[in-house]
Amino acid sequence: MLSRGIVACSLLAVALANQVPFTGGVAYPDSILGSVNFTQLFSSDEKKSGPAQAWSSSTWNGMTTFAKTQPLRCFGEDASVPYDVAVLGAPFDTTTSYRPGARFGPNGIRQGSRRLSVDRINVPLNIKLSDNITTVDCGDVPMVWTDNKVALRQLEIANAALLNRTSLRSFAGTSLAKDQKYHPRVLTLGGDHTITLPLLRGVAGVYGPISVIHFDSHLDTWKPKPQDGGPWLPDEEIPVSHGSYFYYAYHEGLLAPDNANIHVGIRNAIHSWEDYTDDHDVGFVISHAEDVEEIGWRGIVKLIRETVGDNPVYISLDIDVLDPAFAPATGTPEIGGFSTREIKKILHGLVGLKIVGADIVEVAPAYDTQDEITQIAAANIGYELLALMAKTPLTV
Repeated sequence: MLSRGIVACSLLAVALANQVPFTGGVAYPDSILGSVNFTQLFSSDEKKSGPAQAWSSSTWNGMTTFAKTQPLRCFGEDASVPYDVAVLGAPFDTTTSYRPGARFGPNGIRQGSRRLSVDRINVPLNIKLSDNITTVDCGDVPMVWTDNKVALRQLEIANAALLNRTSLRSFAGTSLAKDQKYHPRVLTLGGDHTITLPLLRGVAGVYGPISVIHFDSHLDTWKPKPQDGGPWLPDEEIPVSHGSYFYYAYHEGLLAPDNANIHVGIRNAIHSWEDYTDDHDVGFVISHAEDVEEIGWRGIVKLIRETVGDNPVYISLDIDVLDPAFAPATGTPEIGGFSTREIKKILHGLVGLKIVGADIVEVAPAYDTQDEITQIAAANIGYELLALMAKTPLTV
């Protein structure tokens, strides 16, 4: 802790810089504190030791938001403030099948984004995000811990509320939305992968059935199959989990038809070949992780674009699509995944797709290294997803 003397000397320096009297001691009169020039106090030459950008009262908040986005009370007093993209946390992990902890993912990803800023230029994509989209951080949805159905319903309603507002910007041409209006997009920070189901309900409500680009090491199209002698009674519903949500999404009509959806990075063991048959039946094409060695990132991009065509696209990215060397902090790690460089190249190849929303899931910070490599990787992927949104407006 700073001593009183150091604090007093610091205030004395500020007072002298602003040419106001200083009385010393530990009681600081309003005449001093009220006249402090905070622009001068918080700013300095960035080439020496100062902050990365000039301070102003309209931009500084001191909170850890995603990539220094503006914090908003999106469901409260700031509900009328317009924006183009909302970052939303979904702290939920009670349907995970192995290591829990992804409920702390939203905070971990925000922590990993501290060096990022939407006001900086994404060089490979040649874009400054804030020139094209205004992004805000709406914080986390307060999802209950004791009832999965209620928690997922809370997220579904919150996401739909954001999506159905009017975005800050509009564009020349006709909007992709069914009502032909321009709506905000949402980048959701998970949370386990089950959260994608209520999120898809929201975007499908605005745009109709959508093509999903699913980055993951697992298919997540598991077909619930009651078994004799199992824990569920014959008349009981097997609840949705982070391995079955796409099965439910297909049967709810949320996914684009004609197998216009694709998994990328798949490499997990399966129970039987029937799993692949079921996966095709619910509308997916599969690109395995090994494809990056066989056809390269360009080949994977080509397959993705051929699969989704001109459809509105939702990107769902499980951090375990990366190899555990790059992202160890996840619930179900699988060796042999992509590097961070490979995932960036693939994402950059998707410029021009009409991305209506995205999520990053399964980040479980408790399993991360001290240098936060998983959280940093997830945050940078989120930054790339925002850049893709900024590059392409949602017009027909």
